[in-house]
Amino acid sequence: MNKIISFTMSSLLSIFSLSGNTQQDTTLYIKHVAFPTDATMEQKVSMAARLVPSPQQLEWQQMELTAFLHFGINTFTDREWGDGTEDPTLFNPTELDAEQWVRTLKEAGFKMVLLTAKHHDGFCLWPTQTTRHSVASSKWRGGKGDVVKELRDACTKYNMKFGVYLSPWDRNAECYGDSPRYNQFFIEQLTELLTNYGEIHEVWFDGANGEGPNGKKQIYDWEAFYKTIQRLQPKAVMAIMGDDVRWVGNEKGIGRETEWSATVLTPGIYARSEANNKRLGVYNKAQDLGSREILKNATELFWYPSEVDVSIRPGWFWHEKENSQVKSLKHLTDIYFQSVGYNSVLLLNIPPDRRGLIHEADIARLKEFAAYRQQTFANNAVENGEKLWIAKSGEKCTYNLRTGSKINVVLLQEDISHGQRIEEFNIEALVDGEWKQIGQGTTIGYKRMIRFPEITADALRLHIKSSRLEARIINVAAYYAAPINEEQVSSNWNNLPRTSWKKLSSQPLIIDLGKVVSLKGFTYAPLNEQAKATMAYRYKFSVSLDGQIWKEIPLNGEFSNIMHNPLPQTVLFGQEETARFIRLEATSPDDTPAVVEIEEIGVTLSDSDTK
Repeated sequence: MNKIISFTMSSLLSIFSLSGNTQQDTTLYIKHVAFPTDATMEQKVSMAARLVPSPQQLEWQQMELTAFLHFGINTFTDREWGDGTEDPTLFNPTELDAEQWVRTLKEAGFKMVLLTAKHHDGFCLWPTQTTRHSVASSKWRGGKGDVVKELRDACTKYNMKFGVYLSPWDRNAECYGDSPRYNQFFIEQLTELLTNYGEIHEVWFDGANGEGPNGKKQIYDWEAFYKTIQRLQPKAVMAIMGDDVRWVGNEKGIGRETEWSATVLTPGIYARSEANNKRLGVYNKAQDLGSREILKNATELFWYPSEVDVSIRPGWFWHEKENSQVKSLKHLTDIYFQSVGYNSVLLLNIPPDRRGLIHEADIARLKEFAAYRQQTFANNAVENGEKLWIAKSGEKCTYNLRTGSKINVVLLQEDISHGQRIEEFNIEALVDGEWKQIGQGTTIGYKRMIRFPEITADALRLHIKSSRLEARIINVAAYYAAPINEEQVSSNWNNLPRTSWKKLSSQPLIIDLGKVVSLKGFTYAPLNEQAKATMAYRYKFSVSLDGQIWKEIPLNGEFSNIMHNPLPQTVLFGQEETARFIRLEATSPDDTPAVVEIEEIGVTLSDSDTK
């Protein structure tokens, strides 16, 4: 931990005493700043205003759009989370073309590609020396293939940045749970990835920490992982369980309207994080991570910007049944405005299929998405909007628009190389000779976009209502985003009307379907697609004809990733089952009895019963 602290504190030129000394007042603090124990609120605000990103963090933020590629053994087992017992020979993409992946993404405007080099199942997409659970044991390329290398080469060819996801949770490694052994095992895997594939721009860890094959949980040595990255790839940013990039707190693609990159949230890899964050009452999903109110009790501040991750499909891995469920252009556009437009970077997942190609449905949507953004942002109506404006709280600046400009989007940017400073602003437009307020907000940061009903205006006026020190506005722009019309697509995950159903028991949930039917499967759909502490995670599902004699259906028994991606999950049986009664025995992520409502369950009938 000492190395981390010395690295982040290296920018401090002196012990701060904000007594009017001009040199000290202009000091910038890279990535981290600790407040003096007797710091006043005025001092804290001033120091917070001068906290800035590292060069790597700034470069990362400027990418705006990055792509996730969830690909692996799950692609071939039709699962979201594998359990580590999969046969490696199942991995056999017939037409794998990493250049197709990168070319498609580059043409769609993405700047970096991240690959799931190893997911929770432990299957490695490179021929690692640490385990046989890898592509070396597959039929693909005769066991001589290397997905990581093929993608790295494609990124080099198309001048795309390259990152890797390496799951700390490994459900295959027999040493998982034997903490010292597994940490060394993991560092060996990390070392292979960071040594053999050229420059790595981002290393992505999630915090998943379930049981391994021996039923034990692992204690991760984050400091050792961090030091390995710093030694082998010092220019790489470390996300999510890192101190460079922060998870926004959901997998829906929605950021916060008030998004502070200068935040009191202590990164999870620091030993002090749990105590610090508990004392302040902050966590990834907290709405306030950097206001003056929360600065009062803070002892330190981190430049820890937000990344918004979401999949272009309901699931993260490719599933054939989801080929018709690719997110609509309107949905993707709303995500873009609520991620990149909310001072975050958008990490959009586009999973390759079993051929080893990005599917045609995904490509078509990506092309639409790119064309729409290009059309929207091609014509900036503001004149001289990129001229630096240094503003104090309360000041206003007027920007002329091209004559007769029709607009419905305003884009604002701060010079974050000098910190994130704006706390409140509003925007007015000169319409028919009168100033009318068209938007307001709190933080701006790297980029803030405000949407409003279209108007025809002659000028804009930006009012900085509150700022930490002087605000530095480097871009004010205005655009017209054409409306997107789309038909509402209803989600059909229950074939049998509930009017005939009767709930007989809550725990376990037992339902009388009202008649004998032939079932192909069932669906669990958390209400309103909202995660809750009592939601189902592990389960057993049984059927009965009389409600007395039960038959348990052999299933994998896990609603994978339901906690972070609470969308309907359909479970298909190996064969059709005749039943009148169904029983769901489920436990929550905390291994307590789950609470499942009858409205959260659906059944999939056989083709004969749906006619």
